[in-house]
Amino acid sequence: MRLVVVGAAGRMGRMLIKAIHETEGCVLSGAIERPGSPALGQDAAVLAGLPAGGVLVTDEALPAFVDAEGVLDFTSPDATVEFATLAAQARIVHVVGTTGLEPHHLAKLEAAARHAAIVRSGNMSLGVNLLAGLVRKVAATLGTDWDIEIVEMHHRMKVDAPSGTAVMLGEAAAEGRSVDLADTRVAVRDGQTGARVPGTIGFAALRGGTVVGDHKVIFAGAGERLELSHVAEDRGLFAQGAVKAALWGRGRKPGLYSMADVLGLDTL
Repeated sequence: MRLVVVGAAGRMGRMLIKAIHETEGCVLSGAIERPGSPALGQDAAVLAGLPAGGVLVTDEALPAFVDAEGVLDFTSPDATVEFATLAAQARIVHVVGTTGLEPHHLAKLEAAARHAAIVRSGNMSLGVNLLAGLVRKVAATLGTDWDIEIVEMHHRMKVDAPSGTAVMLGEAAAEGRSVDLADTRVAVRDGQTGARVPGTIGFAALRGGTVVGDHKVIFAGAGERLELSHVAEDRGLFAQGAVKAALWGRGRKPGLYSMADVLGLDTL
């Protein structure tokens, strides 16, 4: 499968290139960076610490997309919706691991998904997607007298909060309760907040060091507490999951899919 990596010179981009190199049946066919990037013209494989592969980094996305079967995208929200339009024009699979997407970004992805398959997830790992399924079930089982708090920690360089994974877990909890996360989410507490509002889903974001990704969902009841957690120790697992998603999406009809679909966890 011929795959393009956008944001190829970034930390995640280099990991995606390496994951493609290590996956049988996949080949890197294009590497995209922003205009003016110092990586333009360099061999993409060399940037990833691999032997030269002959694919040079470019800022011309559409020609690369036309010559590919899929694109792996862990860039920024605004860039992702632009790439979604181009991927839809080329009718190729678009795997989106970008976090920090706002409702207007999601609306554009939904529009693009009418023309091509898009696999979007706040986290590409098997463990986190299993966790989301468990959170959904627990939230559906416990009543609103059980408070839900989601705590996440990432490295000091992460630019969005709460993390895409935390939001994904919050959405799972909200789905379990048959409510809209936007109506129940509490992302900031400071000062005299008053008592906790029943039924709300709280978030706390911690930043520091080189933490890859720690997530914990706390169900706090009267006299007892249930905690579900996941610890990511290697960022490479997200890249491997993205390649798996691209392979799964090849030949799929247009639509917006999740990693739960890819991993067969949609009924969990």
